[in-house]
Formats: sequence, C-alpha cells, structure tokens
Amino acid sequence: MRIKLEDAVFALKCLIEGNSVRSTERLTGLDRNTILDLLLLAGERCEDLMKEKIRNMHVRQVQADEIWGFIYKKEKHKTSDEASNRLIGDAYTFVAIEAESKLILCFELGRRDVSTTLRFVDSLRFATSGSFQLTTDGFKPYIDTVEHVFGADIDFSQLVKIYSSDESIRERYSPGEVIDAIPVPITGDPDPAHISTSYVERQNLTMRMAIRRLTRLTNGFSKKWQNLKAALALHFAYYNFCRVHRTLRATPAMEAKITDHIWSLEEMLVWQ
Repeated sequence: MRIKLEDAVFALKCLIEGNSVRSTERLTGLDRNTILDLLLLAGERCEDLMKEKIRNMHVRQVQADEIWGFIYKKEKHKTSDEASNRLIGDAYTFVAIEAESKLILCFELGRRDVSTTLRFVDSLRFATSGSFQLTTDGFKPYIDTVEHVFGADIDFSQLVKIYSSDESIRERYSPGEVIDAIPVPITGDPDPAHISTSYVERQNLTMRMAIRRLTRLTNGFSKKWQNLKAALALHFAYYNFCRVHRTLRATPAMEAKITDHIWSLEEMLVWQ
C-alpha cells in the first residue's frame, strides 16, 4: 500500500469523525480495501503509542466501564454453527479513564467475561503506578480480578445501578431507566465523594458518536474483529494526544504531562 501521507491523513480524519468506510471511500476517492488496510496499520501504531507512552502513570481517580457492540451479527442472530465462533457476535470494549486529566489509560476488546476483565485489569496495572481510587460499574468479575491484580494496593468501589423493571420496556435493546445507583466499597478506603462513573460514561457517548462501528441502528458495524480493534486504538490515541478537551483547554496527554503540545494526526502516524 503506497499512498500520499496527506491522503492517508484525510481518510483517517473521516473515520475519526464518525464516517463509515464507504462514505470515506466516496469522500477520498480511495478504494475501501485501501482504507481498511490503512486503518489496520494506523490502529497498530496507535496501540503501540498508547502502550509506550501510558505506563506507570501516577493517578488519583480512575473510572472503568464497558460499552457493548457487535461484530458481523448480533449474538442472538447467530446460527447453531456459529454459536462457538467468538470472533462474531457480542463485543465489549472495556475502558479506563483518569478522572482529572480525562486520559484514557487503557482499553480491552473482548467478551463481557472473566478472561477479558482480567486482561483489562492487567492493562490498567501496567498503565498505572502506586495507590489510587478505582470505581467500576457493578459487573461482578471486577471484584475477583481487581483483588487478584492489585491486592489491597488500591481503594476500590463499585457503583451498582438499579434499573426500572417496567414491563413496557422489555423489548427495548437498551437497559431500562436507572432509578438508583448504590456505591459499594470493595477494598481499601474509597472516598464516597469520588465513587462515580460519570466521566467514563461520557466517554462511552463520545465513542458512539465518533466511531461509526459503534453507532446504534446503522449498517456501519464491524464485520471483522481486527477492524474494530484498530478503530478503537485510533480513536483513543487521537482522543488522548490530538483532541483538545473543552474543559481542560488541552489534550488529556498534555494535562497528564505526557507531552507538552497538541499532536497532529501526521505526528501520531509517523511516531516511532
């Protein structure tokens, strides 16, 4: 694949701003297979960038959550022959954000199960250093995996949401109305004032708007696992290093003292 850097940057900007591969094809004139190859290459570089730059970070407040998506088809539509194929169907993105700098510390794509949770918590351990307060949603595998990875080194709590059981919403694809949220301390001494998942939930909305593959009720969903993973890595690296946060007036990476300037997409792509 040989294309001009400016053409590659424009195509990736289209994807970053929520365009589908086919609309990017129409906007750029590039073949969609070229765009997908470019996405995979950029995603690999962005994943390496995140792992290299975000490690042993001193943090104070971390929030984690999962966002649902699917690959090729929804889980309930899989045939009996496809039931054991873990590369199609439900795909959850686990995300950890530092509440003060808004820095995305790590992410993990997988099933909503113990093994994915363990990989995610291991990644969080790699990205951080020292003691901090962690808040997750009420997903039960966090309890054992956080204890296994961090022991008693951090203050850990869960924010358990109680949803409405109104029969009129049973056929909806989204959860019911949240009628209560109960803070549950798990280990250490978490500060009740900081038991929150509001920042990571806002990041979930940003992902839905910016990553076409996660936008609900469209046909832009991922057909292959590696394409979604690459799109996620591109989004998070761009969010951390290139996108100025409105309230910070800087990028999260600048606020976290990882860099002293706003990165261009070109800089992110050629980073070594």
